[in-house]
Amino acid sequence: MTDKAKFDRRSFLRRAAVGGPVAAASTLAAPAVLAQAPIVLKMQTSWGAGNIWQEFAQDYADRVEEMSGGRLKIDVLPAGAVVAAFQVLDAVNDGVLDIAHSVPVYWYGKNKAASLFGTGPVFGGSATTMLSWFYEGGGKALYDELTQDILGMDVDGYLGFPMFAQPFGWFKDEVNTAEDLNGFKYRTVGLAADLLQSMGMSVAQLPGGEIVPAMERGVIDAFEFNNPSSDKDFGAHDVAKNYYLSSYHQASESFEFLFSKFTMEELDPDLRAILKYGVEAVSTANTAKAMRRYSADLKWLQEEAGVTVHRTSENILAAQLDAWDKLIPELEQDPFMKKTLDSQRAWVEQVTFYELMNAPDLELAYDHYFPGKLKL
Repeated sequence: MTDKAKFDRRSFLRRAAVGGPVAAASTLAAPAVLAQAPIVLKMQTSWGAGNIWQEFAQDYADRVEEMSGGRLKIDVLPAGAVVAAFQVLDAVNDGVLDIAHSVPVYWYGKNKAASLFGTGPVFGGSATTMLSWFYEGGGKALYDELTQDILGMDVDGYLGFPMFAQPFGWFKDEVNTAEDLNGFKYRTVGLAADLLQSMGMSVAQLPGGEIVPAMERGVIDAFEFNNPSSDKDFGAHDVAKNYYLSSYHQASESFEFLFSKFTMEELDPDLRAILKYGVEAVSTANTAKAMRRYSADLKWLQEEAGVTVHRTSENILAAQLDAWDKLIPELEQDPFMKKTLDSQRAWVEQVTFYELMNAPDLELAYDHYFPGKLKL
């Protein structure tokens, strides 16, 4: 987008806030309510309209509107409404969108380092560990260096909602060892594609909405997306019946909230703060809702859809770690990626030591009160 187009977008935003040039000229004579007409921001997600994550994005918009006393309103649009799912970063940069709700790995094609902010090597930390790294361990500064300095994007991004580790995914038949994976045509995204290709899979990187049609056409024969609710929403159980939970391919991801720097500059400081800290607020809300919905939908998949739920074998998990070990030195040939990975390793080594040493054995307690349920 040209500088003039960006200026026109900003000018439109300013006029919308005060009701246009005529209203601005007569503010003193107009009722106070007219001077407070809401600023409407356009936000597109990378999710289909029926995906639970679209609902998560709307939860953010609802909180922003309420916290701003109605001064801000966010028009939440699904993937494809303005641009394709993987193109929201460019759209925010160009001023076509004010906000996007996505994940950094979806712009992995611009720079592989994008995948480190959610779908990189697992050193032992959870998604909560890595989200904490983003805010307290130097991750945000590295993210800004990548998006703003290296890529030259006019965006400001924040992460929210530490996702539960992504399932290894959906298979038509059982897979019990790393050797069983050879030859599978598999859907994933980001560095997970590099990882699983090194383990003998042929990988296609597809948006969520394209997964089941690709499975039906034979383009892929196994896949992962993210969670039981999203998988149920797009009909994963209609094309495969073996669902493998737990994996190291994407175990520390969070949502990405992308804001146009030009849009943010046009807003009053308190409204900018509401947009920014609203990410933290909805992160808590999304986590609570995900716990309820993901677990309920997993139960539905088992009891109503005839899906067999497995825990990924230790053989496959160990092979994933070995594959990461081989991939990391290749990644570290890039100075920025090495700097980011060094930062993450140091954070995980410090923080996860405390987390693991302090955490009681929850599996022991669960099995005590609900004996036999974990023996799938």
